[in-house]
Amino acid sequence: MILQLLDSYYQRLADSGDDSLVTPGFSRQNITFCITLSTSGELIDITDERDASGKKPVARKVQVLGTGKPSGSGINPCTLWDNMAYLLGFKVEDEKPERTRQTFEASRDQHRAMQQEINDPEFDAVCAFMASWNPERSADFPILKDLATGFGVFRIVHETHYVHQSKRVSNWWRSKLDEENVGSATPPGDSADAMQCLISGKRSTIARIHEPKIQGVNGAQSAGALLVSFNFDAAESYGRTQSFVAPVSEESTFRYAVALNKLLDRNGSRRLQIGDSTTIFWTSESAPIEDAFINLISPGTVEDAVLKAKLLKTLTRISRGEFVPELGDPETEFYVLGLSPNAARISIRFWWRGTIELILSNIGLHFKDLEIVKPANAPEYPALWQILSETARESKDVPPNLSGAMMRSILQGIDYPAVLFHCLMRRIKADSNIAPVRAAAIKACLNRSYRLNPRLSILTRSLEVSLNKDRPEIAYQLGRLFAILEKTQEDSSGGGLNATIKDRFFSAASATPAMVFPRLIRMNQHHVGKLGSKAFQVNAEKRTQEVFERIDSFPSNLNMKEQGLFAIGYYHQRQDFFTKKEKESVVEEIAT
Repeated sequence: MILQLLDSYYQRLADSGDDSLVTPGFSRQNITFCITLSTSGELIDITDERDASGKKPVARKVQVLGTGKPSGSGINPCTLWDNMAYLLGFKVEDEKPERTRQTFEASRDQHRAMQQEINDPEFDAVCAFMASWNPERSADFPILKDLATGFGVFRIVHETHYVHQSKRVSNWWRSKLDEENVGSATPPGDSADAMQCLISGKRSTIARIHEPKIQGVNGAQSAGALLVSFNFDAAESYGRTQSFVAPVSEESTFRYAVALNKLLDRNGSRRLQIGDSTTIFWTSESAPIEDAFINLISPGTVEDAVLKAKLLKTLTRISRGEFVPELGDPETEFYVLGLSPNAARISIRFWWRGTIELILSNIGLHFKDLEIVKPANAPEYPALWQILSETARESKDVPPNLSGAMMRSILQGIDYPAVLFHCLMRRIKADSNIAPVRAAAIKACLNRSYRLNPRLSILTRSLEVSLNKDRPEIAYQLGRLFAILEKTQEDSSGGGLNATIKDRFFSAASATPAMVFPRLIRMNQHHVGKLGSKAFQVNAEKRTQEVFERIDSFPSNLNMKEQGLFAIGYYHQRQDFFTKKEKESVVEEIAT
């Protein structure tokens, strides 16, 4: 199904006249350097062709002759493009200079063998250069040390196009492809490689290796990896080997691979990185949501103030359950594919297929679950990466499967992965920090669990956005009580504490209240006595007593979900203190 939809996406791009779409017999490669020659083949310069418009130079994607660098460990030169070993006979820190020399000679001989057939002045200049070039001269160009990876191309001085893009060379290449197609054509059933294609359903010549290779998946091989590949006996069946196990015609293979590479383009707007998963998305028909989806999932990436205000307004509408018609036809199909590296292959981390209406509804539900009272500097709509970053001390420690599971929960509107809740609670136990994004994610986990499985939930009803003093759950009230005791301690010290009871007792108080709270209450009596003003003492006692009226006894222990509810009660009460303070300061300012 995925390959069929990618094939359809290729057709959609072709019908739209997309100039960047790779045609059969060609591929887009990472070009980092250019060898500029005179019309007679003399070297003029070797230049850096990387795009330097961003923070870091990146290779330019250029369409070249051939479907990619031929696979295998042998010597396999390309036509008018290749790495510097083939084009210049040079490698940085070369451990096998003899092989490098052989690769250059193979490339030189291949180009000279084509010279008479192509009969193009620009191609003749390339052949003249390769015939006279001394690889030792490469040391005169220190820029090559910065361009060790990536491929190079040729250009004739004063020309704006590369040599492989010249009219004569392009026509010759296409005529060669036509001849190969005619020569390889066989009636259905006459070829050992002819089978029914899984994508088109037609009987065609099946691709032995799925090329061009897939590029752009973070962590995968820079030269590209394969989405469909079989190279061990356990994966083979019915006597079929390699990709004949999953028969896809050469034409369909090319189409789906080109479409996938187009979506994975690092300069494009159809991909985002979520944990270790490179995520791409597209629609069955052109729709505005394709350009807006990244911002909907990661609103924190928007820097433009006007665009951000518009985005927040859109997210507010979505979180309220409204459909935003500006994003496209609600019945248009929307696809999301998560890919991750796996040696020389690519693994599918998650796959989702639905409509624009459904995905907007589920995204809105996700942000509604995350809604919680927060400081002004906290993100209004936390991005997925911000939630994931709260599950570990460093981004590299985020569980590898969590990003895919989270994305699946958001897209399908199902329960959040259990590991998310446990990782968040583990971080709170480690640093006693109930930050806004953590609190929002814990609230979202508890609320979604209640909504989908109310009988198994610890909640009696969904958690509110802000403090609700009348909630019946004992864990929530204990969290409130802990926040009140901490506030009394802070007030009694005049704000000069380096650490509060939260830093010492939060983890134990949330897990074993009966063992910790009696001690905290005794300490609280001491803190109340240090408040000084009788009015402050009465106010502190009143706050504590108001919570005590809702607690019959201290439980011996709280399970993990109850500890999460304890954290929400604590967070709500703390935010209520700050909110009241802000309101009081505004009243005082007006009175003044």
